[in-house]
Amino acid sequence: MVIVQPLRRRIRSLAVVSLLLAVTALVLGPVPSSAAESNWWDPSARPAPDSQINVTGEPFKGTDAQGRVRGFVDAHDHIMSNEGFGGRLICGKPFSEQGVTDALKDCPEHYPDGSLAIFDMITKGGDGKHDPNGWPTFKDWPAHDSLTHQQNYYAWIERAWRGGQRVLVNDLVTNGVICSVYFFKDRSCDEMTAIRLEAKKTYDMQAFVDKMYGGPGKGWFRIVTNSAQARKVIEQGKLAVVLGVETSEPFGCKQILDVAQCSKEDIDRGLDELKELGVSSMFLCHKFDNALCGVRFDSGTLGTAINVGQFLSTGTFWKTETCRGPQHDNPIGNAAAPEAEKRLPKGVAVPSYASGAQCNTRGLTDLGAYAVRGMMKRNMMLELDHMSVKAADQAFGILESESYPGAISSHSWMDLSWTERLYKLGGFAAQYMSGSEAFSAEAKRTDALREKYKVGYGYGTDMNGVGGWPAPRGGDTPNPVKYPFRSTDGGSVIDKQTAGERTWDFNTDGGAHYGMVPDWIEDIRNVGGQGVVDDLFSGAESYLRTWGNSEKYQAGKNLAAGAAATASSSEWWNPAVSFKPGKAVDGDTGTRWASEWNDDQWLRIDLGSAQPVKRVTLDWERAYAKSYRVELSEDGTNWKTVWSTASGDGGLDTARFAGAQARYVRVKALERGTQWGYSLQEVGVYAD
Repeated sequence: MVIVQPLRRRIRSLAVVSLLLAVTALVLGPVPSSAAESNWWDPSARPAPDSQINVTGEPFKGTDAQGRVRGFVDAHDHIMSNEGFGGRLICGKPFSEQGVTDALKDCPEHYPDGSLAIFDMITKGGDGKHDPNGWPTFKDWPAHDSLTHQQNYYAWIERAWRGGQRVLVNDLVTNGVICSVYFFKDRSCDEMTAIRLEAKKTYDMQAFVDKMYGGPGKGWFRIVTNSAQARKVIEQGKLAVVLGVETSEPFGCKQILDVAQCSKEDIDRGLDELKELGVSSMFLCHKFDNALCGVRFDSGTLGTAINVGQFLSTGTFWKTETCRGPQHDNPIGNAAAPEAEKRLPKGVAVPSYASGAQCNTRGLTDLGAYAVRGMMKRNMMLELDHMSVKAADQAFGILESESYPGAISSHSWMDLSWTERLYKLGGFAAQYMSGSEAFSAEAKRTDALREKYKVGYGYGTDMNGVGGWPAPRGGDTPNPVKYPFRSTDGGSVIDKQTAGERTWDFNTDGGAHYGMVPDWIEDIRNVGGQGVVDDLFSGAESYLRTWGNSEKYQAGKNLAAGAAATASSSEWWNPAVSFKPGKAVDGDTGTRWASEWNDDQWLRIDLGSAQPVKRVTLDWERAYAKSYRVELSEDGTNWKTVWSTASGDGGLDTARFAGAQARYVRVKALERGTQWGYSLQEVGVYAD
């Protein structure tokens, strides 16, 4: 979440806008249509009155000369968050059968002047007072710094599609604790109930758009459940809508006093239900530590408020430690949040945190690892944002051990130093919708990586996500958005967006609502250059490539399973428990090989015959090797080192190298990472 600056507006008259649009049509003129049916992109029965789109020209269809889809991808949006959090946190709806006057109106408690807009006060500061009227005046909302009002009205999303966006990830979102402590609600706080409702409403919105175009399947808003469907939709020139989930306690997997409140059976049932709903990607934790993983902290006053919610939900506050590597979570800080802290029980206070301890002690739990593997089994994509660095590192380890590419960082909440690790895996990255200067600078910082891995880029608008959006750069900026302008593909002309009596200008209004996405991209072109926009325009293809490769995933055959194993030594201290070498290849992570307590040790695996070997996975118990190497041999006598490290940190390691023929695989441990010996729960050997 972002603290945003006060909004400055410049109201232009509707007459002037209409005149400019007419002149534009005569002077610039849209590219001639190649469609068989005339104006297929215009509905035959739009509600009246309604918001204008203010885009002319045919949306582009098809692929480029190399068969790649074109277009932008928003990897993180919340169309239906007004249905979550008890139904009264985000005011207004993305569509209504009763029309815009019903959809774009404020919450009842915000009338007459916003005095009871409690969440507005918490997120924006001040007294929360504002003009609650939406349609037709829109005096105070939507706005780039108004975090409690609808930004995803369907016509504004339509404008973004007309401006070149071709993929939109709609993350179904809620938070049971925020719902329970908020004063106003009109429904249950159960998270899965809210997720089901938001999924239903998304399908209802698809039907609402279809109706305007003549019936089922004819509208531009198309929910897709696999990458092939998405490609087909985009080739038709329409918007592929992907369902994701971002919630704090998926499947009821909260933890209370460090005790999980869910089981593996709950996870399997939950994942199966999400697949049935059409969900293709999800977060395992968000804001609060849960039974699956620890979270990446929020900072400042907001962080303190969320930490209070963490306590109310779990009975524990966040716990920190010094980070083990260069990656770190957001610093918590010790900022006060008086209104939130009033909700703590008498005698309980938010702890102080050392400035040097910036990592969550909680990582990925055993249940969390089970959920990751469950998602892989169902070809779902895992969202790494919001995971603590410890949890994300462990999740990366699982994905890398299986060569599973379905990893997403959708809105700048993953430690940025892991971007190459993500790309190397085959994953996809998008950046939070920040101001054009900051967005362009970050895009250029990672430009060499995208070139190296031949990938495009995305953005995560996080609209309706209570985060704050690009502030206006001002009408006097030296490189403003000049209206009208052409879309990136060159086929459409985009003018200022008008709804009712209000016309928005990106220069003076910033990212006020979803319809301003094309204007923001034009601002990026002015500030960051065409190269940044070109990378964004190839984002849809890269996102679909990650998704498609995830769908093709099949677990590789473990050549080491049940193989003969020998070792330099085996620990013996309990006659009832065996730590012999074969325990590292028995397929049971509850058993392990353990060596004697000195540095120079080895474990050797006989594959039975010479086979191609390209990948070795090592699942270390707490007694791990800081320095070790992987060696191959065809005869058991002559060894070749194919991979080594001097900075092992335990957990699940994957050694990947150029393929070689080998009958024997040896893990040669050189230096211990602990006071004990070496202990491996499982070793995997793969040909891929």
